[in-house]
Amino acid sequence: MPLRICILETDILRPELIDQYQGYGKMFEQLFAKQPIEAQFSVYNVVEGNYPPAGERFDAYLVTGSKADSFGDDPWIQTLRTYLLERFENGDKLLGVCFGHQLLALLLGGRTERATQGWGVGTHAYRIAEQPAWMSPALDQLTLLISHQDQVTQLPENATLIASSDFCPNAAYAIGDQVLCFQGHPEFIHDYSRALLDIRQQFLGEEIYGKGVASLDKQHQGATVAEWMMRFVAQGRDAA
Repeated sequence: MPLRICILETDILRPELIDQYQGYGKMFEQLFAKQPIEAQFSVYNVVEGNYPPAGERFDAYLVTGSKADSFGDDPWIQTLRTYLLERFENGDKLLGVCFGHQLLALLLGGRTERATQGWGVGTHAYRIAEQPAWMSPALDQLTLLISHQDQVTQLPENATLIASSDFCPNAAYAIGDQVLCFQGHPEFIHDYSRALLDIRQQFLGEEIYGKGVASLDKQHQGATVAEWMMRFVAQGRDAA
């Protein structure tokens, strides 16, 4: 049977990007279509208050990236926190990317805040700290597209560090076989990253913007991370 994945979409794209890219839910569906483990996806935009019907079960819940701060007090973020804690306490598997990575760390005992390192943009490389069996195919180094000014500055006490860099020490982590999170964006493609950079050029400043654009010449391994995520979920289901 295909894995059933609930995508909790935590953003609405900027108007100038919606026609081409639609939303993060669609980006993840396109990404996961390229990996070998069969899965079905249901997307719910939690900013608009949409959640799965009560009683509907999924093999995992994926929390997307967002322009919002994970430590913000917006009503929809408060509602999402309550929902995710319920899912965690129920034993459900949780996947987080960028905002989702930060929010889950915060909820489960870690710390997330505005990073003193400033904005991270473009393509970024990480060292692999641990390589569990579900991280197949194995990599010596992980490269992902990024766009963030917040970071997880302290992992939850029971978390295992998966990937790190000098710029982003807590770039990926797992908690047992239940939680798996990445700061980078496996669902991004180079054109979308360039569009975000262009929109934020004046805000970022020429140095950060220029380095970000130049880094887009490098390939990224989002498809590999997608496979890792599905193997992480499938391994847990197969063992149940």
